[in-house]
Amino acid sequence: EVQVVESGGGLVQPGGSLRLSCAASGFSFRNYAVNWVRQAPGKGPEWVSYINKDSDMIYYTDTVKGRFTISRDNDKKMVYLQMNSLKPEDTAVYYCNIGVPPFTVRDGPYRGQGTQVTVSS
Repeated sequence: EVQVVESGGGLVQPGGSLRLSCAASGFSFRNYAVNWVRQAPGKGPEWVSYINKDSDMIYYTDTVKGRFTISRDNDKKMVYLQMNSLKPEDTAVYYCNIGVPPFTVRDGPYRGQGTQVTVSS
């Protein structure tokens, strides 16, 4: 059974940190690039970050550069998003979108349901 499950979201104060995780199973995870995408309330999805299958191509949207770090562990079939210096505008549901190029929000062959991140004092 194919599963993509995000975790690690929550409520955090501005300036705080969270580490999101994306766990994949049921397919050859190591052969696919992974994107993080977020969707804020009342808005369309926004592409956040990309990592290719070998972790040697990584991209970020400008608004998170220097604050977010994407990484992956192919043996564990996991992708992570370390988020530091969080801002209220980072509030959104964050989800893994697997198997598509960077900079797109088009759904790939595998994606999760997301985890809620709320940045508020």
